[in-house]
Amino acid sequence: MRTNKLNGIFVPHITPFTREGDIDEDALRTCVRFWLKGEVSGLMPCASNGEGPYLLRDERKKVIETVLDEVNEKVTVIAGTGSMSTKETILFTRDAKDLGVDAVLVVTPFYFRISNREVYEHYKTLLEAVDLPIIIYNAPKFTGFALEPTVIAQLASEYDNMVGVKDSGGNVGTIAETIRLVGDKVSVLAGTADVALSTLMAGGTGAVIAVANVFPKICKDMYTEFKKGNCERAGKLQQQICYINEVLVKKHNQLSALKEGMKIQGLPSGYPRKPVLPLREEEKKDIEDLLKTMR
Repeated sequence: MRTNKLNGIFVPHITPFTREGDIDEDALRTCVRFWLKGEVSGLMPCASNGEGPYLLRDERKKVIETVLDEVNEKVTVIAGTGSMSTKETILFTRDAKDLGVDAVLVVTPFYFRISNREVYEHYKTLLEAVDLPIIIYNAPKFTGFALEPTVIAQLASEYDNMVGVKDSGGNVGTIAETIRLVGDKVSVLAGTADVALSTLMAGGTGAVIAVANVFPKICKDMYTEFKKGNCERAGKLQQQICYINEVLVKKHNQLSALKEGMKIQGLPSGYPRKPVLPLREEEKKDIEDLLKTMR
């Protein structure tokens, strides 16, 4: 399962909802075509920016099925299947496997505080229960738990279907240590836009970044320039990505801001699902100003 590493830019993409809160399948298909046009390496439905924790089981399946159909094997599809309990995580992961995804992204359990021993057992149980490539997802800002590189290394040494880690902690030192420990075995992906290039320079294989929802081409171009050895050009593009990230992810609720950024570009990104609300008018102005500077 580790013969092909996960390389490039992956979009942890939004899920368009109607005003009433239903999944807008036609809108999702239009958005998928936009991301494919941006030449990204893969799509990640039902993860954080896809409002995965707000989706019912059947809704997750509908989103994944729609994305797989529209992608039609053009790029890799990695479904977010993490949940609060091990049992439900296994259930969601088996659903994704049955639908035909290439791999799954599994966030550490959230809500209750857990230990390293418990998170290790969580992933161990999952890796043994489902024969599918699994990417571990470290997202401390959402879960309140920071996954340690030593735990990742232990899992990587024991399970061949543990194929990668997405680190959204934003700490380049921690990411570099993870790469040192497991970079020869699994793919290490940046999970925050402001450390995308730093992760690549440290030996990472790519990035899974929210801003690629709105600017897939800029993100893809940064990766391409780095791979070509054009580090100065890659650095300039990373500067743009950092600025975009400050506005779309850090300044406002990223679920609403990403959808607003896409909407301004004429894409049917829909509404966020409550309790998240659309941006207020003064907040929308920030997004409009950002897009003007990027033209």
